[in-house]
Amino acid sequence: MRAKRILFIEDNQDIGRWVQEELEMRGYAVRWMLSGENVENEIQGSHVVILDIMLPGLDGFTVGQRLKKAAPSLPILLLSARAAVDDKLQGLQFADDYVTKPFHLDELAARIEVLLRRSGAGLTDRIKLGQHILVDLTGRTVINERTGGEVNLTGKEYQILECFLRHPNQILTQEQIWVAVWGESYINGDKALSVHIRHLREKMEQDPNAPEIIQTVRGIGYRIKI
Repeated sequence: MRAKRILFIEDNQDIGRWVQEELEMRGYAVRWMLSGENVENEIQGSHVVILDIMLPGLDGFTVGQRLKKAAPSLPILLLSARAAVDDKLQGLQFADDYVTKPFHLDELAARIEVLLRRSGAGLTDRIKLGQHILVDLTGRTVINERTGGEVNLTGKEYQILECFLRHPNQILTQEQIWVAVWGESYINGDKALSVHIRHLREKMEQDPNAPEIIQTVRGIGYRIKI
């Protein structure tokens, strides 16, 4: 299993060095940055972001909002000495967790693992769907094993599939999928998602009219069977 990659943004040298060393001893690969400048260029391949709020230049709230827009599905854990309820509420508008300083490394590591499980980062690199579809998450390819050919998905179709794979066998509402993939609020009645789901079924299902992989849960949303 490859080490899970953490992008860690913290300007305090002592805290930064301590957290990086401790997490690396626990098997994580940690990329430590002292500020959030140009952080959007550093998120490729990251599984979790740990973000301090009180940073030089751009503060953590601004950096976190930019990260969430650039990578809606990337989990963000805010780390801050600011324990006021208003700060937490502001941070949790975009972040997935909020830890106040001082903190214990065991708790931080446990919260990281929760975020990894929620995001599906603990998934194996190759996932079998149904009897004939193989998804290679590393190569971002989808193979039809019956034909031996690659299933050509658009960018949005692959993002939707990836969203399902991060939540295997879990029912997702249209709003949850929309926010994760498009990074903005869902407008009730918008048919774009259902069109993408139909196209995914046409490309992946043996019988798109009786789907076995991407299932509709009437009145709630969709789920993918693994």
